[in-house]
Order: sequence, then C-alpha cells, then structure tokens
Amino acid sequence: MKFLSKDDPEVAELIKKEESRIENTIDLIASENHSPRSIMEVLGSVFNTKTIEGYPGKRFHAGCIYADEVENLAISRGKQLFGAEYINVQPHSGTSANLAVYFSVLEMGDRILAMSLPHGGHLSHGHRASITSRCFEFNHYGVNNKTELIDYDEVRELSHKFKPRMIVAGASSYPRLIDYEKMAEIAKEVSSYLFTDMAHLGGLVAAKVIPSPVPHSDFVTFTCYKTMMGGRGGVILCKQDYGKKIDSAIFPGCQGTSAVNLIVAKALIFKLAMEPEFVDIQKKTLENAAYLAKQLDKKGYRIVTGGTDNHQVLVDVTPKGLKGNAAEKFLEFVGVIANRNVIPIDSDSPGTVSGLRLGSSAVTSRGMGKPEIVKIADLIDAAMVNHENKDVLDRVSKEVFELCKKFPVYS
Repeated sequence: MKFLSKDDPEVAELIKKEESRIENTIDLIASENHSPRSIMEVLGSVFNTKTIEGYPGKRFHAGCIYADEVENLAISRGKQLFGAEYINVQPHSGTSANLAVYFSVLEMGDRILAMSLPHGGHLSHGHRASITSRCFEFNHYGVNNKTELIDYDEVRELSHKFKPRMIVAGASSYPRLIDYEKMAEIAKEVSSYLFTDMAHLGGLVAAKVIPSPVPHSDFVTFTCYKTMMGGRGGVILCKQDYGKKIDSAIFPGCQGTSAVNLIVAKALIFKLAMEPEFVDIQKKTLENAAYLAKQLDKKGYRIVTGGTDNHQVLVDVTPKGLKGNAAEKFLEFVGVIANRNVIPIDSDSPGTVSGLRLGSSAVTSRGMGKPEIVKIADLIDAAMVNHENKDVLDRVSKEVFELCKKFPVYS
C-alpha cells in the first residue's frame, strides 16, 4: 500500500489494523469468508474505473470492449457452473438481485409468500423493516414448533388460501436443506412463480455438495462473498423466458452503472469454483459445521433443528442462562467472531434474541478441520460459561491467538 500510505496514512493504518484483526480472530460469521488473493487483486484493478450502463454490445458509453469481454466471460462461466439457462451478473448485492426478481414479473401490491424472519427468512423477504413490505403484500410461513423444520403442509395450506403470485424459498438462518422440488410442486398448484434465494448456499451448490434449486425454480439469486468465497455482489439465475425482464429490472429498473471490478471477481470465482480445491473446501465446510454442532450439543447447548445440513449452526444459548447479544459480546472479547440471531422460539417475543448463528466457511478456508473444531467448541464454551472470570477469558484469548497463528489467512 505504498501509494495509500503516502496519500492517507490514517486510512492505511486502519487497513493494517483490520488485516491484523482478521488474521488473529476466529471468524464464525456465516455470511463471511476469506477470498483468494486473486479476488482481492481484481477488485482493486483498473476495471474499478470503467463506467458501464446496459449490456455487452449495447452499452451507453464508449470504451467498453474489454468490459464486454469480461462480462460475457462471467456469463458463460456462471451458466456452465450452475447449469442455468440465463444469468445476470450485474446486481450490486443480494438484496438488489431480489428486488429485481420481484419487479421483473410482479406489479406493486402483488402477493408474495416467504419465510418469516424469526424462523430463518431474510429482511428482503417482506420484513416490515424492508422496503419490500411496502411494495408487495407478503404473508409468511414458518417452521414446525417441535422439529423447527419447514412445515411444507403449512406452506401448501397458506399458498392455497393466500394465492400468492410468487413463493420465496431460501433463508438466511436455516441450517437444513430445503426441498425445492416440493416447493416447486406447491407453486405449480397455485400458478405461482418459485423464487429461491440461496445467498448463503451459492458455493455449496456450485460444488454440488448439496442439491441445487436451479432445476426447480423460475428465479435463483445468490451472493458471491459467503460460501462462494468471491468478491461482493449478487447474481440472478433464471429461466430463459424471463431473461429480458430480469435484465430490464436491473438496468434501467433498479441500478445505474454497474461495478465492473465486481463482475470480474464473479468471472474469476466461477472459474475457481470448477476446480478440485474449491470443491474440497465446500465438502469440508459441511463436515466442520456438522462436527461443530455435535461438539456444542455435547456441552449442553441446544442446536436448533438438532443439527445442520449446510455451513450454518444455529445455537440456542438460553440453556446456559444467556441471550444472543450477550453471548456475541463475550465471544468477541476473546477473539471469536459470531453474530447474535433470532431463532424460532423468539417469534412470539419481539426484541428477544436467544441464539447465535455460527458458520464454518471461514475457518475451513483457513485449513482448519475436525481437531480445530473441537478446540473452537472448547473455547466457545469456556468463554460463555466463564464470562465473568478474567483469568479464564485471558487464557481463552491467548489460545485463540495461538490457533490463528497456526492457520494464517494469507501466509
């Protein structure tokens, strides 16, 4: 950072501090991961300065010859990777992608059925705090109170009563597989579009270690910085028939100029996702998540749904006399980074946060395996149980630091 250090030493110092924080903490945030160095290079490349509006061959600015080539490369690789009929790689984010899907085929006020936030859904799935709830009429399905799994009978019943024009599958905090085929059957019964938001699962689907929603869905969105390990930004996959509507919904509908450096990063991660190393990381991500759930269960934490089928472990911390927000702070104090999260039992008590959402992607990307997962579970428990004991917390902090040194993010 020789130029940044000269132009703005203050910002350069903050970047160095953030690099140190990343290297010396254990990242268990399910929506984060560590990108390859090559991703960081393309994000800071000269493509960052190019302005584009429109699509390859039909731009509203000159000088797009190489921007066109790189976007076409991202398109061809993405279609091949996910087996998609059509793809748009321009969305700035997952929420931007979701908005484009809604507005591509729906009218203001149309009905949408989606998963409720406390049961695992996302803000952009019609939560009252999201603009989506002001544009469309949402109803929400949830999970079974006992199993904490999606109640497909309820989804079917609500669909027939509510008669939505679109059904949303996918979640931001649901640790189990979703039966996309069954969701597609229900959508067909009520003549509804099926839209799957696999923001968290893109990398796992790309590696084919979990089932893909693409064959069953009219629309699929995902982001590239979670399990995908790439740069930021969203992607839309859809049936060929909806391609032009999706393109129009993104530009000029929802966005102006697109970030070419993000599109380059998408092209790159799609290539890397076809390689054995990426597939191996995704397999180990599943193994590590399942093992973490098992270890925490042994220590007396209640694992929501009883386990996990993806990279997420949703933990109920109330058996330890804690709330999620307090647990998050205790862990951050010792260098374990996680996030508080509502869980299904919180749905009847607004404002209550009883859980932690843990993800295995980032630690797996660092090369950690089952022995380290056992250690991480021990450190989590020690910090939670002894959150008032400074000596214990100091010991845990030291052990976290030592573990991180053995598995550098960027060696």
